[in-house]
Amino acid sequence: MSEKEPDQFMARKQRQEGLFGVSGTGDTSGFGGLVKQSPSTYELVSTPEPLGEYFDEIVGTLRELFGDEITRAVIVDRGELTIHVAPDRVADICQAMRDDESLRFELCNSVSGVDYPEQQNRLHVAYHLTSMTYRRRVRLETAVGLDHPVVQSVTAVYPTADWQEREAYDMFGVVFEGHPHLTRILMPDDWEGFPQRKDYPLGGIAVEYKGAHIPPPDERRAYK
Repeated sequence: MSEKEPDQFMARKQRQEGLFGVSGTGDTSGFGGLVKQSPSTYELVSTPEPLGEYFDEIVGTLRELFGDEITRAVIVDRGELTIHVAPDRVADICQAMRDDESLRFELCNSVSGVDYPEQQNRLHVAYHLTSMTYRRRVRLETAVGLDHPVVQSVTAVYPTADWQEREAYDMFGVVFEGHPHLTRILMPDDWEGFPQRKDYPLGGIAVEYKGAHIPPPDERRAYK
């Protein structure tokens, strides 16, 4: 490796270009052309209103129910609506999203965790809601820091969120306040750490397969 190559690798890593820093023909993931803005420079900036489609109606109804301060940001990107809310208001908002006659988001498709280690509130939780009555979709998102990673549980509103919240707790360490039985669901009960946080060590076990030796992930060429 030449003296310039490490600098070029770090530049690609900071831009999040490609996957795992692989260049040339080494990337078989399909993401070789991906160039993404670093989360460290990302700020929540609301999309100018009117938002278009049914988005204004949803946001307007929430503001009528809870006031203007209920939304931290409202973003429309690639035809999708994301409403950023406070972690201690998630359950109340979901209750209104489900029960209000003009909203009727009866289904919580998923509860997902995301880790942006460069941000102060690095642990994000995203809720994908669907209105089967009006054929609409919306995403709620909230964020918490490691010092107090607590978010309201929505299991009382959406029972389908039970195991999904347990998975987000197990993988990211987000504590869902009010969950009926918040225990690990994938890892052993005595496991230490949260495997999907970005600063969690890769580790791994070397594998022998049909005469080939496959090293653990943190020893593979793509990670060096």
